[in-house]
Amino acid sequence: MDPVTETENRLGEYLRARRALVTPDRAGLPTGRGRRVPGLRREEVALLAGISADYYLRLERGRDKNPSAQVLESLARVLQLDDVETEHLLGLVGPRPLKRRRKRTERVPARLYHLLAALDVPAFVEGRYFDVLASNRLAVALNPRLQPGHNRLRSLILDAEERALHDDWDAAVEEFVAAFRHTLGDDTNDPRVVELVGELSLASGRFRTLWARHDIRRLEGGTTVVNHPEVGVLRLHRDKLPVGDVILTVYYADEHSESAEKLGLLAVIASDTPA
Repeated sequence: MDPVTETENRLGEYLRARRALVTPDRAGLPTGRGRRVPGLRREEVALLAGISADYYLRLERGRDKNPSAQVLESLARVLQLDDVETEHLLGLVGPRPLKRRRKRTERVPARLYHLLAALDVPAFVEGRYFDVLASNRLAVALNPRLQPGHNRLRSLILDAEERALHDDWDAAVEEFVAAFRHTLGDDTNDPRVVELVGELSLASGRFRTLWARHDIRRLEGGTTVVNHPEVGVLRLHRDKLPVGDVILTVYYADEHSESAEKLGLLAVIASDTPA
């Protein structure tokens, strides 16, 4: 099914995508020869989950849209889903609103603009679609794609300079696509999502592959390595702080570290750059 139009059978789409990722050896089954599917067969999933093969087939084909939580949790165990993925699976069951959604307008609270200006570390505000809504000068000095109007997922996948910044681009893309799915939930019919997913699907085979996997992951704080063209390699911590409907993201280095010194140099460069 086209990744942009996967709206008719959400549960079946997810089950098929995740089934293809669990190999027989990971499930404790003999591999054998002549397998025609990359992951588990339907009957193998049904057997391991303790349900009939016919019932599982009805779930994948969308003929039964109201399985019990117990059945879904058994399937989550067989498909080796983590807590976030299991929560997503459980949320796929139930009626879907038929009303066509309008594009959402995301606004940055005025106090965040004051906070961004006061911070002496790179910081920016993003929305649910990973659009950059606001940023300070040091964030833009760290990464020019952190200017308002850019989309972080689009930049990561399509912009060669953005790719060069990342120490492990493949891992970053995998993480971002999975986090994008988690942020959206099952709301893939949102006009903004249709627009962005359609654009990236046409432009990037890597995105098409990852989108079809239906990976779900929270994009949380952590440590990232940035290969900056002017100051070199920086190892930075990243914190993501929800503020209403938007996220404030802050980058900072360990105190007295080499990366902290490089951030200081970057601040000088930013102050010398015309606004």
